[in-house]
Amino acid sequence: MRTGRRRLLVGAVALVVLSTVGVWVAGSGTAGIRGIAAMIGGGSSGPEDGAVPAGTRLSPFDDGAPAVGKLDAALLAALRKAATDARAKGIEVGVTSGWRSRDYQQGLLDRAVVEHGSLDRARRFVNTPDSSTHVAGKAVDVGPTDAAYWMAQYGPRYGLCQVYSNEVWHYELLTTPGGTCPAMLPDAAG
Repeated sequence: MRTGRRRLLVGAVALVVLSTVGVWVAGSGTAGIRGIAAMIGGGSSGPEDGAVPAGTRLSPFDDGAPAVGKLDAALLAALRKAATDARAKGIEVGVTSGWRSRDYQQGLLDRAVVEHGSLDRARRFVNTPDSSTHVAGKAVDVGPTDAAYWMAQYGPRYGLCQVYSNEVWHYELLTTPGGTCPAMLPDAAG
């Protein structure tokens, strides 16, 4: 078979596979993305890289988990104070994501490209390793939902600000305790 035809055949097979994957992912939600990511690779995703198993949360006091233990010290102190005060009001603040390795962040971005179909769309939800505040240890994602909404309301008391309007769970230390948070960005792409 001639080289040109072979490349055309390989390209056609790749297109069919990617189309099938796209349909499967669209119908599978986040679980499908994890399955695809496992099949195609995309960086490390173990606890040592900052991964928090799906459906679980870490305590803000869990220093043994790199996702928490490698957070910026000032961010971690503010988060712990907020979590302690939230608990007194019956709200359990958990960490669903914190510090991430560069490889893990790249894997998340790669998976988002598969899920959303392009880098531009993926960037609305996942930053590159070079611009991710998670990689720098300066961002934390909190859960469950009631904790995220509690943080949206009371986080500025601790200097913790919601950064993106499409991510009620993502917080960074962007003001002094009791200060005013900057205006939210529409999404991670800015």
